[in-house]
Amino acid sequence: MLKGFKNFLMQGNLIVIAVGLVVATAFSTLIKAFTDSIITPLVSALEGSSSGSPGLGWTVNGQFVNLGAFISAIIYFVIFMIVIYFVLVVPYRSYMRRSGNEVFAAPKPPAPVKACPQCLSADLPVAATKCKYCGSDVA
Repeated sequence: MLKGFKNFLMQGNLIVIAVGLVVATAFSTLIKAFTDSIITPLVSALEGSSSGSPGLGWTVNGQFVNLGAFISAIIYFVIFMIVIYFVLVVPYRSYMRRSGNEVFAAPKPPAPVKACPQCLSADLPVAATKCKYCGSDVA
């Protein structure tokens, strides 16, 4: 039972989805802090209502733009992503590498290709001696 559960957890798609969900949640926090701390006070200042708040920032027309809360959210986001990377991504990548799969890696450059002189197809492997489309000899 535990082996089946481990296999379920180590499926590539599940880990990718989990990492994406965590990143989306952290990014959502960052966006919420930006709107709550900067956009909302600026909009309120334009309409003339007032509610102040202490901290790092400035006051515009009686509204406090809380730059400190937004900087805190950015720092939280960066720290959170570093933790997710080293706690989830690095161990999972090394586990998958040991099992023969490569995940979360930089894309490999495309293989070199050559063109067929007869039909002008440009996606033939360099080692090809015949064109796979027209069958002509390729030098």
